[in-house]
Amino acid sequence: MAELPLVVVADPIDAEALAALRNGPCRVLDASATPAELPARLHDAWGLIVRSRTKVTAALLAGAPQLRLVARAGVGLDNVDVGAASGRGIRVVNVPQAATTSVAELTVALCLLLVRDLFPSLTGMRAGRWEKGVHGHELAGRTVGFVGYGRIAREVARRLEPFGVRTVAFDPFVASTGDRTELRSLERLLADSDLVSVHASLTPENRHLLDAAAFARMRHGAYLVNVARGPLVDEAALLEAIRSGQLAGAALDVFEVEPPTRRELLEEPRVLATPHLGASTEEAQRRAGAGVVAEVLAALPPLARAEPPAAGAG
Repeated sequence: MAELPLVVVADPIDAEALAALRNGPCRVLDASATPAELPARLHDAWGLIVRSRTKVTAALLAGAPQLRLVARAGVGLDNVDVGAASGRGIRVVNVPQAATTSVAELTVALCLLLVRDLFPSLTGMRAGRWEKGVHGHELAGRTVGFVGYGRIAREVARRLEPFGVRTVAFDPFVASTGDRTELRSLERLLADSDLVSVHASLTPENRHLLDAAAFARMRHGAYLVNVARGPLVDEAALLEAIRSGQLAGAALDVFEVEPPTRRELLEEPRVLATPHLGASTEEAQRRAGAGVVAEVLAALPPLARAEPPAAGAG
């Protein structure tokens, strides 16, 4: 009997999903607790499951001569060298819908925190201060502009509609929104929006899409939310735009370098920062785990799928 394909799990995934994988017709090696040892574990691997922590580089792939599948339990693929994988005939898959609801809900929460200027009150109360007076603004009647109008941005727009906002979007790959959101050029969106929410995929061409020139085009006193990818925003230019008063504040769940190293940005009182947790709800992680395992099991070689389930290793 031929040996079953080996699937290496490089990053932690949902426990039920891992159990389902172990019950499948494959061997499973859970290497998530020892990331430094991952390269040595890949020599015989047929499949590799990652989340965000593991960077699937050409060098890592070079040490996995049997690898045929890389599966990411998440939305984007910017931590996978897709070109190097394709050149080796390695299939790359992900589960783009798993985190849609969680990231959309986080975006709405950040929008409300920013516009109502709630963070100083939350920290002030914890410090024993009772600071009343006029505080923040209403979201109603404002224009929210989406940079990128895919699944997540559309869900944010749907959730914001009851607040009485107007929504506009820039996305060169979208010809029609099919909802009440109006398409704009990037320049017009920046000029028209009270709050700009970033949802674009990261490509080599759009790094620092929002730079000093973009912030200068935005409405004076506007806000920025980024839950997509950190390098889409020039953080140095953002900090300067906030300090100058051009922008009233920003909420960031993603950063150019993660964990972030630009302390002055994190310490700026008008910046809300969270540690890339848009997809970190229990529900999103269950969906991501189940989805990525389904992708792996469906991609197993026919002979492996015909084998009776065997106890997993690791």
